[in-house]
Amino acid sequence: MTSGLRLLLRLLIFVVLIFGIISIWETYRTGRWFSFSGDKEVQTTHAMVLEEIQALGKLELVRYNFKDIVEHEQIVQWMPNPKAVLIVQGEAVGCIDLTKITVSDITTESDTVVVHLPEPELCSYKIDHSKSKVYNTEYAFMEEAQLVQEAYQQAEKQIQKSALEMGILDQTKRNAEQILKPVLEKVSGKKIALRYRMKATLPRPR
Repeated sequence: MTSGLRLLLRLLIFVVLIFGIISIWETYRTGRWFSFSGDKEVQTTHAMVLEEIQALGKLELVRYNFKDIVEHEQIVQWMPNPKAVLIVQGEAVGCIDLTKITVSDITTESDTVVVHLPEPELCSYKIDHSKSKVYNTEYAFMEEAQLVQEAYQQAEKQIQKSALEMGILDQTKRNAEQILKPVLEKVSGKKIALRYRMKATLPRPR
């Protein structure tokens, strides 16, 4: 096994450990280990089917939270325009896909290890429906559900657009320097230089 491959394996193992620590911290922070709901007895049955297993290797480095007041209006003739007003909360997440790193992406220059990372991605953007609500609808009649759905779709597209315009990809790079670089330096015992090699990507259309 070459030294570069051994270093890559050490880095990936350490990243997995970091994911575990973050998961434990989030569980503790959100208080999911504790229950104050009393001694209520409940019974639930499920018919769960595993449809797909996906390997996760995307390191989330920044999350933008958004709140928006959306006014969505359909332009029609001869009748008042149907309109929906929504109060929307959502988020966009910037990440780096560590599964794209290969041995050839790690090189050594004197006392410095150069790691060529894939470009940051806007790996997800979505609406938090539990914190969003329909404030008002007008003249929707029988098409109210479709009107509201269209308004949510437009709100989600705006989250994507706003996150990119506000520089979420650049912030992901800065956070990689602040978070990922020190971790890699501690594991390797050498100075780490982060470089990027590809164009940024967006999530596939759903």
